[in-house]
Formats: sequence, C-alpha cells, structure tokens
Amino acid sequence: IYPMSKVGKNLNYKKIRKIFIKNINKEVGTMNKKVGFIGCGNMGKAILGGIINSGEIALENIFVSTRSEESKSKIEDEFKVKASLDNNEVTAFSDILFLAVKPNIFKDVLKEVKDNITKDTLVVSIAAGVTVKDIENILGQDKKIVRTMPNTPALVGEAMSAVCFNKNLNDEEIDDICSIFNMFGKYEILEEKYFHGFIALCGSSPAYVFMFIEAMADAAVKLGIPRSKAYKMAEQSILGSAKLALETGKHPGELKDMVCSPGGTTIEAVIELENSGFRSSVINALEKCAEKSENM
Repeated sequence: IYPMSKVGKNLNYKKIRKIFIKNINKEVGTMNKKVGFIGCGNMGKAILGGIINSGEIALENIFVSTRSEESKSKIEDEFKVKASLDNNEVTAFSDILFLAVKPNIFKDVLKEVKDNITKDTLVVSIAAGVTVKDIENILGQDKKIVRTMPNTPALVGEAMSAVCFNKNLNDEEIDDICSIFNMFGKYEILEEKYFHGFIALCGSSPAYVFMFIEAMADAAVKLGIPRSKAYKMAEQSILGSAKLALETGKHPGELKDMVCSPGGTTIEAVIELENSGFRSSVINALEKCAEKSENM
C-alpha cells in the first residue's frame, strides 16, 4: 500500500492510484527489454535516470558497467540497479546496449565487447564523431547500430536528441529506441549527414544559451538588480520564451514583433543587437562549430 503520509489530505483516489501504479511500474516495467550501459558519466546517468523515472523498464532489466568499485557503488546506491566492472557481462545481458564512454576510448571498448554483441543486439552510441560506418567496421555489417546525439538538458529530462539507424533495424526496434529517447526529452530522426549541423544547433547550443543568460544577468546587475535575482529572471524569461514558441507554433519573428511596440523600449534593444551583429555572430558560430565537428 502506498504510504498515506506521502499522499496528502486533499489527494483523490484517482491520483493515489496513479502514484501507486507509477511506483509499481518502476519495479515491473512495461517494456520487456534488457538495457545495458557501458560507461555512465553525466550523459549516461541522464539517460539512465530518464528510463528509470518513466517506469517503462523494470529495474531488474537494467545493468550498468563502470570503471571502478567506487562508481559501481554509487550507481547501485543512486539508481538501485545492477552494476559491474565487466563490460562483457553487461553486453551479454543486454537487448539494447548504450555505449556511453568517451570518444577517445570508444573504439577500444567496442573491440573489447564485440564477441558478445549478437545480430539482435541494438547498439546505441552517444559518442561524438563516431559514425555508423566506424561502428560497422568493427562489429560487422550485419549488426544493428543506432547513432545518437543527446544534449545536456537530458539531465533535467529536457533533451533535444538526434537519432539515426542503419538498415538492419526493423520498425518495432526503431519504435523501442524512439520510446527510450522520449523518456528524457524530445528527439528527431535525422540522416547522419546532418549530424554536424545538429551538433552546432543542439549539441553545443546549451553553452550559447548559458552565455546569453550570463550576459543578460551582467547587464541587469549593472542596472542595479541583485545578481541572484538577475540569473533567475533571465533563466525564467528564456524558458518561458522557448515554451511560448513551442506551444503556439508561431514564427519567432512574429513572436518578437509582438513584444516590439512602435517607438518602445524593446525595439531599441533589438536595433542595438542588430547593429552589434547579433544574428551574424550566431550564424558564424554555428558554422564554425559544424566545421570543427566535420574535422574531428
């Protein structure tokens, strides 16, 4: 029985039932797949946490490999899932295997576990700069490969991810992967040739947004607003603006014009941004980012 102390006096029985089912689902799951993680840094933990919070996959069907006893214990304590120091043990266990290690050791790890990857294993890479062909060259052309690129808002369940698949996955397997990526944000299926552009637009863009927040807050401090309040105000304004664009579906230019009254304060700021090369700076920055991605 769900503890009444956690329910609250004003909670109705439908909500009690919903909470109860959600907690039961974390134990039993609704997606009958075994999911493994090799490596579990910040992005791996974000994905793992999203899967667990969704309740779609039973805790007993999740297995993680780490590099040290300390990190193994932390994963077991924090997420209540099985963990191991043996990459091959996790690989042999998994229907869906997330390779969440750094790009500089990715190929070595792949070679280490290749003999335990079957033609039915879904191999999901989140490594920047590692292509589907790179993985196929190590595992073989018959293996099922998924290349993905989440971004750091996955840490709060708001990722924007790109996913692409090689020719070996069937529709049901593609649906399973897409369902998992919905657990910690949104996703788009993209051809691999567009991944450099996606990295510039979404993979790296949290850094640009944080710079914008910082610059807005600095200006607010100059205008006398306390820094702690300035950051919160800037962050909420950006969150609200993004939500407004997403939920209304209106063109960003139209939404901008809604704020710019004739002869008002906002248009003065917009003109100053234009005079300072705001748009061209953003475009040039994304082009440089994509260029670097191509050359890695």
